[in-house]
Amino acid sequence: MSEILIVDDEPALLRTLRINLSARRYAVRTAASGGEALDRAAQTTPDAVLLDLGLPDLDGMEVIRGLRRRSAVPIIVLSGRSGAADKVDALDAGADDYLTKPFLMEELLARLRAVLRRPPGGPAPAAAVIGDHTVDLAATTVTGPDGPVRLTPTEWRILALLLAAPGRLVPGRQILREVWGPAQEGHGNYLRVYLAGLRRKLERDPGRPRHLITEPGIGYRYEP
Repeated sequence: MSEILIVDDEPALLRTLRINLSARRYAVRTAASGGEALDRAAQTTPDAVLLDLGLPDLDGMEVIRGLRRRSAVPIIVLSGRSGAADKVDALDAGADDYLTKPFLMEELLARLRAVLRRPPGGPAPAAAVIGDHTVDLAATTVTGPDGPVRLTPTEWRILALLLAAPGRLVPGRQILREVWGPAQEGHGNYLRVYLAGLRRKLERDPGRPRHLITEPGIGYRYEP
């Protein structure tokens, strides 16, 4: 049974999340402040944290950094802050995902399942399936229904970063930094072009991608 720590100072939302998660057989702990959240996480490390940024004592960014100093626990931010800069800052601070309030419960549950499937920072899988294609990272081959599919070296590097974090949002700036170098972090147009190419080669319907997902203004994710 996975243990989830919910950090929010809204009693109604805490109650709703507790009921929904408990009904799906998650063990739930709650905290109404940043200090309480850090204390609870220090006592027993949860399997995932659902974290509001607007807490009464500490800013949520401080809580993310405090949790990251202790563990690699998956963190999903639940916040009313909808600006792209807030989302990027939270991801850069160490969050794994970000949902803007109000959100659909089913979407939250899907993202929670995704971050629980694999510990953050784990190695890329040896193989993955994207639509009708099997990706073998060790052999650097892609096989589809019509045979082998050729990817460029840059497409391989981008795809490997996404496959290493299944279900988790990878910030665009991180991909740009690791693929092209720190000087290129502002060139999001590079990624848009390469992701469009990857979708044309790998997705069943490139216009409605199922596996290579864009989070506008923030980054990308691989959904198994």
